[in-house]
Amino acid sequence: IKVLDVTNVLAGPFCAYQLALLGADVVKVESPDHGDLARQLGADPELSRKHMGASFLAQNAGKKSVTVNLKSEAGKRVFHRLAESADVLVENFRPGVMDRLGVGYSALRLLNPGLVYCALTGFGQDGPMRNAPAYDQIVQGLSGAMSITGDSESAPLRVGYPVCDSVGGMTAAFAIAAALVGRARTGEGRFIDVSMLDSSIATMGWVVSNYLVAGQKPVPMGNDNFTAAPSGTFRTGAGLLNISANKQEQFVALAKAIGREDLATDSRFAGREDRKRNRAALTAEIEQELAIKSAAECEALFNEIGIPAGRVVTVPDALGLPNVVHRKLLQTIEGSEGIGRPITVLRGGYIVSDCQVNLSPPPGLGQHTVDILTEAGYSATEIDDLKKAGDI
Repeated sequence: IKVLDVTNVLAGPFCAYQLALLGADVVKVESPDHGDLARQLGADPELSRKHMGASFLAQNAGKKSVTVNLKSEAGKRVFHRLAESADVLVENFRPGVMDRLGVGYSALRLLNPGLVYCALTGFGQDGPMRNAPAYDQIVQGLSGAMSITGDSESAPLRVGYPVCDSVGGMTAAFAIAAALVGRARTGEGRFIDVSMLDSSIATMGWVVSNYLVAGQKPVPMGNDNFTAAPSGTFRTGAGLLNISANKQEQFVALAKAIGREDLATDSRFAGREDRKRNRAALTAEIEQELAIKSAAECEALFNEIGIPAGRVVTVPDALGLPNVVHRKLLQTIEGSEGIGRPITVLRGGYIVSDCQVNLSPPPGLGQHTVDILTEAGYSATEIDDLKKAGDI
C-alpha cells in the first residue's frame, strides 16, 4: 500500500506512522524550503538545527521524504503524477487549502478513482468551526477532557501529552484501513473527514454516557475511579500504588490481604455504592495499612492474589519495565541521516504474527526525491530542471 503523507507536526504524521508500522510504503511530501515543522521541534536543539528534531523522529521512521512545491504549476504536476499511483493520501491542512492548490480530492479522484483520501483537521470539513485554528490543547479544552482531569482543587488540567493529536491520528489510520478493505471489494476510493474534536469526544464514552443516559454531569475526581471504590491511587510506605478492586470479591480479598477483614463487613463499605459514598474514609483506612510496605511489595502481593495493582512510575521507568522490554516496543535504528548516532523509537502497541516491520531511519528533508521521481518516470534531466526551478 503506497501512502502519500502530506501532513505536518503530529496528528497527521502519527496517522501515517501507524500505516508505516503495518508495512505501508509511506512517502512524506514536504515543502522544499523547510519541510515538516516538527523537524525543528523537540528537546535537543542540535537535532532541531539540523531539521531532524526529536519531535519529528518520534513518528517519521519507516517513511521516505520527497520535496515538492505545491504552489508552482510544475510542482502540482509532479504531485499529480505521484497521486496517480498512490493508494492513500493523508493531509492535515485547513479545509479548502488542498482544493485551492489544485491537489484536493475533487482533482485527484479524476486521476485516481481508487484513491483513499483522508483529511484530518481540528474540527472537520464543515460546521461553524471548520476554519478555526486547532492545536492539541485547544481541542483538549473544547472536548471537555480538561474539565474532568485533575481534582476539585486542580482541575481543569491538560493531559500530560498531546492526547487529542494522537487520538485523531489513530482514528484516521483506523478509518483508512477500513476504507482500503472497502476498496478491495468495490475498486472505489473514499473521502474521509476526520475531526480531532469529534475523535476525542468519541473516546470519552463512559463519562458522556453517564451524562446523556443517567443525567450525571461529569466532575473531576483526580486519581479516583468514578465507577468503583477502592479504585484509584493510594500512598504506601514508599511510592504510589494504583489499586482497582472494582469487584466485590476483589475488595474482600484486599481487606484480608492488608489484615483488615473488618472493612468488608463495615456498614460504610459493605456494598459497592456504600464504598463509593464513603470513598475518602475507605482510602484513609487502606493507606494506614499500606504505610508499612512499599508500592513494589504491594503490587507483587496484590497481583498474586488477583487484585489488580500497579506502581505509578516515570516515563523512563515505564520504558524499562521488563514486560515492555520483552515485547520489543522500542526499536533502535542506526544510520539516520544527519544525526550521527543511533535513535530509538516506539513501535505500535500490538504484535501481528509473522509481520514485524523493521523500520528504516526517519528521512532527511528530500532524501528520497530523486529516487521517487525516477520511479515515477522522470528522467535525470527533468529532475535536474525541476530542482533548478525550485519545483522540488
